[in-house]
Amino acid sequence: MNRVLTEISTTLSRAGIESPRLEAKRILSFVCNKDENEIALMDDKLSPKEAKKIAAIITQRLAHKPLDKILGTKGFYKYDFVVNEDVLSPRPDTEVLVEEALKLLPQEQKVKIIDFGTGSGCILLSLLAERKNAYGQGIDISSKALLVAKKNADILELSNRVKWINSDWFDEKLSELLDSPVDMIVSNPPYIPTQDITSLEDDVKNYDPMSALDGGKDGLYHYRQLASITPPLLQTGGHILLEVGINQAQAVAEIFEQAGLNLVKIVADLGQIERCVILKK
Repeated sequence: MNRVLTEISTTLSRAGIESPRLEAKRILSFVCNKDENEIALMDDKLSPKEAKKIAAIITQRLAHKPLDKILGTKGFYKYDFVVNEDVLSPRPDTEVLVEEALKLLPQEQKVKIIDFGTGSGCILLSLLAERKNAYGQGIDISSKALLVAKKNADILELSNRVKWINSDWFDEKLSELLDSPVDMIVSNPPYIPTQDITSLEDDVKNYDPMSALDGGKDGLYHYRQLASITPPLLQTGGHILLEVGINQAQAVAEIFEQAGLNLVKIVADLGQIERCVILKK
């Protein structure tokens, strides 16, 4: 399959697609239903059906539709998640939040977690998959996003340990729907300043839901919302972990400190960008 792999890689590369060979392997793996490590060992013969399917995928990719939205899945942390245009595609940068949360969650003790703006459920479900005695509640204003999250919970066999809540964060009835106080709150809220949305890559601004991107004029609108409602939901000694955008960590920390929480630390992602703010009640 080396010839086909090279042809697809070259086509993607000419269109300015990053990591073209990696994407080519993913495409072939998906279409041929083979492990990516097996692709190079296969012969170069494609069935007409396979060739047609590959051509359709490449056409969409050249239009800058993200590959995960085309194939319908995205790897995140240790798991594969169903994604579509109703949810934000999971980013590797967010994995640092999961890793830091797991350091704080005991292995055997029963714990309760709330995920604000759960989207595909990738953060919350990754935590539940790693902590067998954890119980989760995922909140999202989008009912379509929650359908994706529910599907992911079913696939990972976690549906019996998670509750999905379709609600605005300021809904007066939200506190009645939540089982609180909880041991941990996690969130990757929208944090792109409104004026920066137009400068985002087409892959993002045209295919991720705008409600998962737009953080208001300064990008901090949703953090202020969260700071006003989350402290009472936490147990004493409980933690909140927040993903933040570039150069936002200090400002977000201050917002939550003013709400009565204590900064534990700020953690950088693999690109050395301050990405995760951790506070404690």
